[in-house]
This record gives sequence, structure tokens and C-alpha cells, in this order.
Amino acid sequence: MSRIPRFVLLASLLLWGSAQAAPPEDSIAQRLLPCAACHGAEGRATSDGFYPRIAGKPAGYLYHQLLNFREGRRLNAQMSYLLERQSDAYLREMAQYFSALSLPYPAPQPTQADAARLQHGLQLVRQGDAARGVPACNDCHGQKMTGVAPDIPGLLGLPYDYLVAQFGAWREGTRHGKAPDCMAAITARLSPEDIGAVAAWLAAQPMPADPHPAASLPQALPLDCGSVGSKEGVQ
Repeated sequence: MSRIPRFVLLASLLLWGSAQAAPPEDSIAQRLLPCAACHGAEGRATSDGFYPRIAGKPAGYLYHQLLNFREGRRLNAQMSYLLERQSDAYLREMAQYFSALSLPYPAPQPTQADAARLQHGLQLVRQGDAARGVPACNDCHGQKMTGVAPDIPGLLGLPYDYLVAQFGAWREGTRHGKAPDCMAAITARLSPEDIGAVAAWLAAQPMPADPHPAASLPQALPLDCGSVGSKEGVQ
């Protein structure tokens, strides 16, 4: 067996030592890698889990949710702990990083809902229920249901369990938005059957060819929402 020349071995050791001594990368992408533990690689969670996708969401919306966790309007012990010492400026940087990611969406999971339930969900999403003061979901979240920049999130590409859990959190008072909390007001007017139908329909829909949030709504919002158009949003 031939021996490794001494100069080759020495050069290899020097290169190895240099690599070991190199400082770790310090970028926003590197600092936010732990988010992947729950939200998936690059924030693009799968469609069959509990945790939501955050990649590509409007920056203002993400910023307000980070604020809500930090300030206790949304209750999640892990998120609150991670964010309690973060500044507003760093929360904005986090929001802008994830918002700028443009990544493919997975196909929706097969639905277990029957046709009648899906039709009920579709009606609430597209038409609402005027008799109960429930606006159509697309009146706020956009005709494509992919959200409206900078503050309104899309509702497609989210897991059924996550959607139901968020409606439940508004009903139980464990999730709040900045006052006036329009989603809490709307959710209070929905029955459990309504919530299940809307979540089933949304979770079953594929993403449109252009999944990006709309730039604006064609009309004014049907309700005042404290987190929409707030001066605290990401500039």
C-alpha cells in the first residue's frame, strides 16, 4: 500500500483546521433555521400537518402574528417564549424574510367531507350569510383566497386541523387580533358545522397558478379590522 506523501497530509490538516476555525454563517436564513422544526423547511409546511405554512404569506400579516404571540394575544407557550425578547425591528425582519420566499405548494390532502358539506363551505366562502352578518371569506381574503398584501393572509394551502383549531381559538378567546378583532366577531356568528364545512372546503382546494397575495381588494372591507392597514405593519 502506498503511503500518503507528507506534504499532502500536512496540507490536508491545515485545510481541515481552517475549516474548523471558520466562523459560522450569520444570516437571517441561518438564524431562522429552527423555525423549520415546526413550520417545515423554509417555512413551507406540508398540507397534512397542524402547523401552518408561513413562506410567502404577506409580510404585514406575519409581523402582526409575531407581535400577537409576543404580547399574548395568541396563546402558544413555545412561540411566546421564543419571541418575548425580540424587538419590533427583528420581528419585521423575520416577517419580511419568510414573506419573500416563493416556493411550490404541495397538493391538498384528500378530503373526507361529503358533497353537501363541501357545498355548504363553498357557499360561506363565496357568499357568506347576510342574515347572520357573516361576510364571504373572499370579501377580505381575496377572490383567489391567496390573501391581500400586506396584511391579509391566504387561506388555501392550510391543513384542515389547523384551520379548525384557529376558529376554535377565536371562539374560546385564546386567539385575538388587534382591536377591533374582526375574525373573533365573525367566528362568534358561525356554528361548529359552519366551521367544519369552511375548513373542509378550503383544505381541499389546490393552489391557483399564481399563488401570490393580491395587491389590493376591489372594495372596502365589510368589517373594521385592527390589524389591516395598521401603522405597525411592515413598510
